[in-house]
Amino acid sequence: MPHPRVVLRPTDAETPSGVRQALLERFAAVRAELGIDGPYPADALAEAQRVAAEPPPGGHPDETDVPYVTLDPPGSMDLDQALHIERDGAGHRVRYAIADVPAFVRMGGALDRATRERGQTVYCPDERVPLHPPVLSEDAGSLLPGEVRPAFVWDLRLDGEGVLTAAEVHRALVRSVERLDYEGVQGAVDAGTADERLLLLREVGERRVAQERARGGASLPMPEQQVSAEPDGGFTLQFRPPVASEEWNAQLSLLTGMAAASMMLDGGLGVLRTMPAPTDDAVARFRRAARGLGVQWPDGVPYGDLVRGLDRTDPRHLALIHEATSLFRGASYTAFDGAAPADPEHAAVAAPYAHVTAPLRRLVDRFGLVVCEALGRGAEVPDAVRTALPALADLMTTSDRTARAAERACADAAEAAVLHGREGEEFEAVVVDHLEKGMEVQLVDLPVLAKVSGDRGALGSTVTVRLDVADVAGSAVRFVRPG
Repeated sequence: MPHPRVVLRPTDAETPSGVRQALLERFAAVRAELGIDGPYPADALAEAQRVAAEPPPGGHPDETDVPYVTLDPPGSMDLDQALHIERDGAGHRVRYAIADVPAFVRMGGALDRATRERGQTVYCPDERVPLHPPVLSEDAGSLLPGEVRPAFVWDLRLDGEGVLTAAEVHRALVRSVERLDYEGVQGAVDAGTADERLLLLREVGERRVAQERARGGASLPMPEQQVSAEPDGGFTLQFRPPVASEEWNAQLSLLTGMAAASMMLDGGLGVLRTMPAPTDDAVARFRRAARGLGVQWPDGVPYGDLVRGLDRTDPRHLALIHEATSLFRGASYTAFDGAAPADPEHAAVAAPYAHVTAPLRRLVDRFGLVVCEALGRGAEVPDAVRTALPALADLMTTSDRTARAAERACADAAEAAVLHGREGEEFEAVVVDHLEKGMEVQLVDLPVLAKVSGDRGALGSTVTVRLDVADVAGSAVRFVRPG
């Protein structure tokens, strides 16, 4: 199957009058329904402006001579991470600098309270609802190129196989020298014009992918449905295929999160990102689905290896990817103080794991960084941080639910906008899931996932469906089987 992409431009003659405005109104309504449409509290905003104007914190060692680079989607301003990789014998030394958000947020202050209420940045196609005011998240706290910034520097040593052999974290002043993006990095690597920095990123990334396979980790290659704003005021709806450089960078974040979890477990204090292993029944059901779809699953091959190798452009594999979501359920945050959790692992990572690499965009990371830095130098974790850990799980669970709801409702509205005015038309689609009263399909020529009432087609099969409803204001799209 192709990776369809549709652009709704405000000047397109074929765009029905008022659809773009209806889409903008729906995005605003989604934020209102979820209670995330209010302005940043005035006292928290004033505190952010005040601390943003202060000079960098004293006492941090100056490591601005290390030429860090950032790697993010184009146009990103909230830059949490910067990286520097060098050879270390047969292995590598990876320095991963993470924005020092705790340097700006006073525990118990107005900014601390506001971020606890928000939990994380919520991204809508037309605007973002930030965890921190932009004066921090996109300026004073962001690892922008050419700017001296406070950071938590993770100093990680890997052997020739990509195995972590040593890890420590400390605070320092750092400076990024360049802002890179995934497509640009991938293009340079593919064209053979990449410099040593990018070649080292690929080398470390590929070794860490091999390590993930060896320990039984798994990732779900679900097609990423993305709604994004265009410079001319339009919107793009697409199934965006990822590039390899995203995986290489993600492996550095996973590496750091695993190192953080080990520190927490050794120190007897922290908050982990956990996920239970799939039950035997869930794996058995998935194996039956694979057999039914004609996907070969040799005995002895872990489910993670099978899932990793699925091709989202193959209709049968696409259906099996949707079936695999049942194996990746139950992710949560688990805080502990003293005894380690009974099950500290994240099943998809196949290791204990903690969120510490995105503090500008996710609340829990700010606390995890403070815990690890204190444990690493044998100091007491501040009481205000220690006592906050038990509540973090509930705060993050709530904010995760809100972020997912916003993303889904906005995507549904964009799908309705793409289909508006085409009610009654028939479309070719692939059956990707069976529902209680119908099925879920992915359209072949448009980036739309939709529920269809009526008779089910076989998983992975191509069917014809007729558009019944495309309601932008209600974020609703409905199809039926014709005939």
